[in-house]
Amino acid sequence: MQVQEQQSEYVDATLANGMATVKSSEPGNLSTIASAEKSDDKFSEIGREISDFLERLPQNIVSFFNEYKLPVVSFGVLVALMIGLRILLAITDALNDIPLVAPFFEVIGFGYVTWFVSRYFLKASTRQELAGEIEMVKKQIADENAS
Repeated sequence: MQVQEQQSEYVDATLANGMATVKSSEPGNLSTIASAEKSDDKFSEIGREISDFLERLPQNIVSFFNEYKLPVVSFGVLVALMIGLRILLAITDALNDIPLVAPFFEVIGFGYVTWFVSRYFLKASTRQELAGEIEMVKKQIADENAS
């Protein structure tokens, strides 16, 4: 019983997407896949681009911050103020849920408004004093911004 084996000299196998081709010219030689080399090149190119991007990232961030310093700082202050306001409102809401605290705050507020009106709004001289204090605060704010 002798079995004869025939080996073809040229084998052409293509995958469904048409990318991989197996070629063999002699029996016993290893076949190579041509698309594997191309995909390795693509992956190494993508890897190089990612590593270059990550390498330049700190410099890009610093240059962005230097170029747009005022808007970035303003945005940061705005976000910090919004977070602080939300925290303040949450604390106030939590305190108002405690029995008898909300009416106590209302009494304190009513008492302060009564004192303020009686102190500054009933007499003309005290109204002028209040206007002078407001102008002094405006000048202090304007002088701090100018320097």
